[in-house]
Amino acid sequence: MAGRRALLTTSPEPPFSLQTLHVGVYEDPDELISVASARTVTRMAEVAGVGPGTRVLDLGAGYGGAARRLAAGHGAAVHCLNLSPVENARNERMTREQGLDEQVTVTTGSYEAVPVEDSSVDLVWSQDAFLHSGDRDRVLDEVARVLRPGGQMVFTDPMAVDGLDQSSIQPILDRIALSTMGTPGFYTEGLERRGFTGVRFHDHAGQLPTHYRRVREELVAHEEELSSSISRPYLTAMKAGLQHWVDGGRAGKLTWGIVHAVRS
Repeated sequence: MAGRRALLTTSPEPPFSLQTLHVGVYEDPDELISVASARTVTRMAEVAGVGPGTRVLDLGAGYGGAARRLAAGHGAAVHCLNLSPVENARNERMTREQGLDEQVTVTTGSYEAVPVEDSSVDLVWSQDAFLHSGDRDRVLDEVARVLRPGGQMVFTDPMAVDGLDQSSIQPILDRIALSTMGTPGFYTEGLERRGFTGVRFHDHAGQLPTHYRRVREELVAHEEELSSSISRPYLTAMKAGLQHWVDGGRAGKLTWGIVHAVRS
């Protein structure tokens, strides 16, 4: 994940869309990454019932592709919170170019210390970001704080399956520089403990290895082009890292899906 983000940030003409960096829902295992990633946004928006005026907080918003889709396609007002100033600058530029800067705002900051008032958000949204946190309990605390009563949370995240000895995915943990990954059980129990109801994990585990296989294929296809701006050793390490994600998903050690919950 971190390696893929670095590729997209450093490449002058990245082979993947800057609109969306996230795991896709593939109806055809060989379809374009951008098409599958856009489908994930559509599915999540349907689960949460996003509509005109919905106040959305997008945690770890990246380049803001989902935010712009929610604004343009659903009429939502989206506040993007993201740690990278480089990604945020591109988000703001693309948002202005699409005439959505009155609906989409961008703030540089951490989802472990969200600069948003209590009970001020209708929907907390996040895609494939929480795995990078070293304090996921703190993230859930912040989500519960900023959501209004009756507000919703919808997110995706690559996760370890419940009950896994996570030493068996050490190469993946090393790649994202963390000691553990979250699990469906961790998020379900954590949300329920904070008073959320109707917590549901929509399991799409098979999408994870498909997505990382497609990302690796695109990396290999564009390797010569990318080598002009990214070192060969780094690209080699990226290919190995992506293969670890593919192998972990195929071995049933990893899962991915849409988590939805309502704050009581």
